[in-house]
Amino acid sequence: MTPSQAYVTWARLELAAGAELDAPGAAVTIELCGSTEHEPPCRWPHNNDYADGVFRTLFAAPPEQEAEVRRRIEDALRGSPVVTVLETGSRDLLEEERDLAGRLCALPRRDAA
Repeated sequence: MTPSQAYVTWARLELAAGAELDAPGAAVTIELCGSTEHEPPCRWPHNNDYADGVFRTLFAAPPEQEAEVRRRIEDALRGSPVVTVLETGSRDLLEEERDLAGRLCALPRRDAA
């Protein structure tokens, strides 16, 4: 199994009136894991954050799966009935994300079924 690397995908979002702030993260987790609550290990360990209209997913994946995970994240956000995606992109890890990235990369991964 190829070792994981850490990546960040971000999106500037508008949430529908009355939408829960965790709706974008729930949509992404369902897309990547199949459920918001499941037994480990994850196929793509990840962490979501949403603040001030900007959503971020930090995820661990082998380099050959990076594009697929990014596509799934964007598809989940665009497919949510309570989320309007204004802009998406990728960026480097922030210094304060490096420890979390290391922990996610060290987790065991579930292979594709």
